[in-house]
Amino acid sequence: MPTIEVGRVCVKVNGRETGQRCVIVDVIDKNFVLVTGPQKISGVRRRRTNVKHIEPTEDSIDIKKGASDEDVAKAIGKGKKADAFKEAVLPKQVLVTA
Repeated sequence: MPTIEVGRVCVKVNGRETGQRCVIVDVIDKNFVLVTGPQKISGVRRRRTNVKHIEPTEDSIDIKKGASDEDVAKAIGKGKKADAFKEAVLPKQVLVTA
């Protein structure tokens, strides 16, 4: 299972943004992380999220801790992953581990 780290691409499994991809920008503590879409690309706003509400994927991007939305958007564009961020993941494709 992929680890919770800065730059890890995740899928939201709970909340109004369920099925959307996001990137971990900062690890706050063992229960919470700061994620962003950014909103212009995937629709996920920059916010604090419980780690139980995200599912990490194998993908990651190279960003610094606390990177701005513009920096994240540039890193996503560099890796040509912007199209994948715009598509929602169907709930059956998300593996929920409690």
